[in-house]
Amino acid sequence: MSFSYSSIGLGLGFAQVIENGNIVGSVIGVLAVSVANKLWLTFQALRDIAFAYPYALILLEIQDNVKSPPAENSITKRVSAIAMVVTAIFYLGCGCFGYAAFGNDTPGNLLTGFGFYEPYWLISFANPCILIYMLGGYQVNLHYFTSTLSLF
Repeated sequence: MSFSYSSIGLGLGFAQVIENGNIVGSVIGVLAVSVANKLWLTFQALRDIAFAYPYALILLEIQDNVKSPPAENSITKRVSAIAMVVTAIFYLGCGCFGYAAFGNDTPGNLLTGFGFYEPYWLISFANPCILIYMLGGYQVNLHYFTSTLSLF
């Protein structure tokens, strides 16, 4: 599901850059009035990245729970590393194309920021994908909460 709505956002960002004819964002980022303001915006961006990539929270638990023979354990670690690299590259592409399309005015919800509603089915397909993705994350996080409660 994550790749579904992210590919839609990536495609829309790419199309917007092509439509603009140039890259709206800059390499140095937001032209803030002070160093403190720029630092604050940088930490907000890091927070958004951490929120968008929840797999990092459970990676250590996944690797810790692998109680297989060493051959299977090394395969699991290698596959997890490949999955993280592919996902990180994909999400980085979404962020870069979103910033290239809108610059400092990039909306919080990239899918609705395009003013792109002409095939309505595309946005109508992406929104349930986000919902299903969030429900899966809710289930995973609820597992840790209930296992903590069972200790008492």
